[in-house]
Amino acid sequence: MKNDIEKLIETLQGLGAPPSEIKAVLMPDFFLDHLVTYKGTLDSFKTDVTRIAEQGGGNIPDTKQTIQRGGNSANTASALSTLGISSYIISRTSPLGLFLLQHFLGNNVNLSHVKTDGKMALTTVLELEYDQRKVNVMLGDPGSVCDFSFNSLTEDDLQLIKEADYVCVFNWNLNLHGTELASKVFELVKKEGKGRTFFDTGDPSPRQGEINSLVEKVLRTRTIDVISLNENEALWYASYFDERIKERRKNMRPVDLAIECARILRDNLRTRIDLHTAKYTATFGQKECIVQTFAIPIQRVTGAGDAWNATDIYGEIMRLDDAQRLLFANAAAAYYISNPEGKHPTRTSVINFLKTQIELC
Repeated sequence: MKNDIEKLIETLQGLGAPPSEIKAVLMPDFFLDHLVTYKGTLDSFKTDVTRIAEQGGGNIPDTKQTIQRGGNSANTASALSTLGISSYIISRTSPLGLFLLQHFLGNNVNLSHVKTDGKMALTTVLELEYDQRKVNVMLGDPGSVCDFSFNSLTEDDLQLIKEADYVCVFNWNLNLHGTELASKVFELVKKEGKGRTFFDTGDPSPRQGEINSLVEKVLRTRTIDVISLNENEALWYASYFDERIKERRKNMRPVDLAIECARILRDNLRTRIDLHTAKYTATFGQKECIVQTFAIPIQRVTGAGDAWNATDIYGEIMRLDDAQRLLFANAAAAYYISNPEGKHPTRTSVINFLKTQIELC
């Protein structure tokens, strides 16, 4: 891996700035995230909560908590803009929500397409250890994200979508109109726009009864250029095409199962599948490429996928080959989850991170 890292550093140092005219549009979610980091495992958390409930209430002291920007669109826009890509958020929130977006993102992201006639979305994120790794459990109030439809888009929004170089739709799992929104937005881009389309649905398990409709009305329409997912999401969607896949997981290593699911989706949907997991990432298009992730001290798990997606898109914009695109995205995500302040990295930050990894090889 050392040689691959050295080659990527050389490539990144030789790149110029991203083209200033490139526009990325991201919709439809901003959440205010309240992160609660529990110092212990799921079992010890259950014990603490049960004890406190049985005594009639109480406190779990010394629990680190943070308020930060959340939502796939807002996080991905933040990461993209930090890398120098002009990013636009299309969303609906409250006046307080817009104020907080301005606080978190400053002037780095264009917020002129954010509506303030709705309800702010909020998530409490519980981060703890399970099965020797950090996981997050999210308790969300989707606010106006849950009813953001194609009809929520103004004429100015539609014009921006047509002009954009990348159009990204996220958070289908919490948007009751998510299938219609993705279907019509991606169709608009392909018929009247010029951009690449990028889709990350989020965890579909809360809406498993609607997966068939999503596959038929969106995933199979050939209007998506890149579908980004993790191993859980790959399993759900691959099961649509092969019902035996869930049974076969009993006898397969998780890494092999996720790769087989991604191949099933690539072959049936005829689009590029980008798979991101804690241990490795992969892309499945005309060619396949798998790259291991970095073993680093983890400060947070929430937002890792958004940092990865943003750098995945950036790598494509800068025309990195598959292996370097994945390695770059892995490094950016690793930087983010190991950064005490939860900052998205610049290209220079990623280069410096990669140099530290060479010393560990």
